[in-house]
Amino acid sequence: MANMIKLTINNMPVEVPEGTTILDAAKKLKFKIPTLCNHPDLCVAGNCRICVVEQKGSRTLTASCCTPVAEAMEIQTNSLKVRKARKDIVELLLSEHNMDCTKCYKNCICELQAIAREYISESDRFIDVSIRKPIDKSSPAIQKDDSKCIKCQRCVRTCEELQHVGAFSMAHKGDKANVETFLDLPMNDVVCTNCGQCINRCPTGALTERHYIDEVWEALADPTKHVVVQTAPAVRVALGEALGFEPGHRVTGQMVTALKRMGFDKIFDTNFTADLTIIEEGHELLYRLKAALKDKQKTALPMMTSCSPGWIKYLEHEFPDLIDHLSTCKSPQQMFGAVAKTYYAQKADVNPANMIVVSVMPCTAKKFEAQRKEMNSSGYQDVDYVITTRELALMIQQAGIDFTSLEETTCDSLLGKHSGAAVIFGATGGVMEAALRTAYEVITGREVPFKNLEIMPVRGMDGVKQASIKIEGCLPDWKFLEGAELKLAIAHGLTNARTLMKEVNKGTANFHFIEIMACPGGCLGGGGQPMPTNLEIRKKRMEAIYAEDRDLSIRKSHDNPEIKKIYEEFLKEPLGHKSHELLHTHYTKRQKY
Repeated sequence: MANMIKLTINNMPVEVPEGTTILDAAKKLKFKIPTLCNHPDLCVAGNCRICVVEQKGSRTLTASCCTPVAEAMEIQTNSLKVRKARKDIVELLLSEHNMDCTKCYKNCICELQAIAREYISESDRFIDVSIRKPIDKSSPAIQKDDSKCIKCQRCVRTCEELQHVGAFSMAHKGDKANVETFLDLPMNDVVCTNCGQCINRCPTGALTERHYIDEVWEALADPTKHVVVQTAPAVRVALGEALGFEPGHRVTGQMVTALKRMGFDKIFDTNFTADLTIIEEGHELLYRLKAALKDKQKTALPMMTSCSPGWIKYLEHEFPDLIDHLSTCKSPQQMFGAVAKTYYAQKADVNPANMIVVSVMPCTAKKFEAQRKEMNSSGYQDVDYVITTRELALMIQQAGIDFTSLEETTCDSLLGKHSGAAVIFGATGGVMEAALRTAYEVITGREVPFKNLEIMPVRGMDGVKQASIKIEGCLPDWKFLEGAELKLAIAHGLTNARTLMKEVNKGTANFHFIEIMACPGGCLGGGGQPMPTNLEIRKKRMEAIYAEDRDLSIRKSHDNPEIKKIYEEFLKEPLGHKSHELLHTHYTKRQKY
């Protein structure tokens, strides 16, 4: 047990474990110390110094975020000396920040703006040294505005620590110091996975998603366009955070109602094609197992999931020789676009040339994915516009909709019904669990041998999880799997993915199936989700996702009646000709730079 340290903060006694920072000790007493460079997901940096406090006996002020407590320490968090220093620091930060706040996408949710409001200054002591150069809009997913960067380096640490990509680093010194990409190349020309985790941790408007709000409003206002929308599973457990609800509150029905009021012609659910993904991906896994174990053919095992576009691009750059291990299935977003502009267009008698497919996603990398050249199997760009959870929240506010008072309604039929297995796609381990619910039943004719269909070994926030399931009582076509132990691995966050991929590269990864999600916690921690984000918030979103699964009457993808219908009427069979044409794809080997 850790030694306990006694100290006083603002003349109030507190006792905390040894190693606790002054910042965290103050939180225990409900004293808020402002921070900018500090973030609970990242290592301590102590760059911005806005968190300084006065320590009795110390000649200088102390950075509370990186200073551990000591016995009998006496701290003042809001003395005149502290307030004057913070005011000076805020003014210095503002001198290198382009203050066109009213035109900024992060207006009212900017951390620098919030602190500046607390330390109001009417003086203009420091000259403007903000970097003025064109905003980098080269990426379809991420926009970089150096004039708003305050050099806190959260993005640098995020990209290196959480994702092990290193797309950013500090360059130059003095008033020319700046966060830059390799050789200051455009965002679209470096190893950026478009995951958007840097956006989620940037305290200002220096990094934002490329937003397509105006384009969507224009499409909705065009009477010649048939505009349909799909919403991802993780959106419904986070959207409320931006619209007046606590983290972890499910707003599925209110979200559908809001979309109807905004004028979309049809409101569908990405969960429908998540179920479709499970049918296709589950059968692909079984096909590979059969080829390897029964037919003794060389095949790429372990098979790896392909639902996360940030993960896909990371593999294309960092481990291109492992591309064959990826499932050939498109992500649920892209499957939806393909079937919307073919199957649905035929059923609704709509010319796909006049159809606009809008996706609401928790993920900025989906914006990049929608524009990949491979994603046009319908004969058109399958998905036209991708907006994030944050963008949808802003559009609801722009529409003047009182979200908290909305009644609940349901999605339209044909591409709207889904199972609980599809909902859990939003959490790390969810794709694996959903696939097992179907694959095990295909092999044995029985449900997975876990209470209430909940496969607990694949759940949770551990960075890398391993599990196995023994297959017993196989149906005749699958007797070669009798007694086999299906070995599984799950990772979320690209640093954890790298660990697994190194094992696969060395041939020491003794797995049959691997699920990778680029973002911490899976899609529920995506780069397009409401801010702030931290482990506690992600856990609440995860609990909400599993609660939604439990509340649904259909909890296995293969039991979804609309999935059965699309195979009967259109696709015919899993991995069939039509499925390969519309629902499967290939990926590209990319250079590092």
